Parts: sequence; C-alpha cells; structure tokens
Amino acid sequence: MTTIPREDLVESLIQEGLLREEERFVCEWLTSERLMRLRDVLSRRTRYLTVVLEAVDDGHNQAAVLRSAEAFGVQDVTVIEGDKPFAPSKGVTQGSHKWLTIRRAPDIETAVRMLHGAGYQVCATYLGEGAVPIDDVDLSQPTAILFGNEHSGISEEAVRLADGTFYIPMAGFVQSFNISVAAAITLHVLTRKARQVAGDKYTLTPAEQRELFLQWVLKSLRGATREQARQRLLLVGTEVTATS
Repeated sequence: MTTIPREDLVESLIQEGLLREEERFVCEWLTSERLMRLRDVLSRRTRYLTVVLEAVDDGHNQAAVLRSAEAFGVQDVTVIEGDKPFAPSKGVTQGSHKWLTIRRAPDIETAVRMLHGAGYQVCATYLGEGAVPIDDVDLSQPTAILFGNEHSGISEEAVRLADGTFYIPMAGFVQSFNISVAAAITLHVLTRKARQVAGDKYTLTPAEQRELFLQWVLKSLRGATREQARQRLLLVGTEVTATS
C-alpha cells in the first residue's frame, strides 16, 4: 500500500465526507497507514447482506462466523441466543468482532420482523424440502443469511418465517458442513454474487461510511486516548455511537 503524506490524506478524508474539518484532530493519534487501512476496508463493507445466528451455542463456532463475516466485508450480525449465552471465543475472532455491528434479538420472530422492516428478505440454510442450491439464491434485494444451531439447524419457526431456504451441494457421504465451514462457504459465494447483482447498492452509503469510520477510529485507540478523542469530538458536536 502506497503511503500518502498525512496532510494530503486528511484532506482526502474530509473531501470524501468521512471527516469534517473540525474533526481532523482525530488523525493525530493514528498513523497514515492505519487511516488508509480503515478507509480501504470501509470502501468494501456492505449491508446489502447481513448474517443472523439462531441459537448457535458454541463459542468457537460463534467466533468463527463473526470472523468470516468480517473477512468477507459483511458489517452487521444479528444474534438470537439459544441454550448458552453469546460469548464468542476471543482467541478465534482475533479481534474481528470489534469491527462489526452486532445486534441482539430475543427470538426469531422479532429478528425476522426487524429485518423485514429494514428491507431484507431472509434466506436460511436448510436441508429440508423446498431448499434451493446456494447458486440459485435470489439476491435481487438485500438479504439476511440465517444460520441455525450446530446440531439441530434452524428452528421450525424459522423455516416458517424465512422467505427462502438454501443448501450447499455436497459430493461426499456426509450431509452437512460444520456451521463455521458452512458460513465461510456461504459468505464467499453470496458476497461475490451480490456484488455483481447489486452494483452500487452493495456498498455503504456515504452517511454509513462516515459513521463507521469514526467508530473505527475510536476503536483503534486505547484507554485514556480513546476517551480524550471521544470528548473532543463531543465538543465539536460529534457524538459517536458505541457498538459491540
């Protein structure tokens, strides 16, 4: 990655709408390389696809799905807890969780209602009747990808509420992948397809990019420095919403 002189980089961030003139001070705490990395990752982030976890209980699996979501540029994850709390293994996430927007829902009905209200269709991984191969998933509108419990899959209620179901075709004797593998394959296939189908709608809006950029700047700082930056932003009228 070519390093741009700091002043030129800050001016670019302001021109692109990621920063306001009065917020340029936040760049003082970060290297040019870090600022460029934030901007580069942000340019490829999407909310056209989102991930939903229904009763995924194992902390390793929870973390693996978060890491795959972050790696493939999917920003939002909705979590519905099952028998165990949502406590992804930090050793597996490798910090990827802090760059995501993680939301909670008390049950699948509430989650689907929220997603429908936000303009998403819900497509669930499912091995039962009516499911289509993953390559046939219709991505002509924003889509929430629903993954179910490691052992029992998605609930019957989720099957009823989902707008569609799909499966990953397999050539061996086993019928399904572990959820961590299934999520990685699914996100690889569907993000690539969605980029082609959605075009400009795939990336974040300017307002979404600015909001995330400021959140990520603060998350790149630590302790007293982070709080100092937050307070100085408040003084210029900028409130940065904290996320999971």
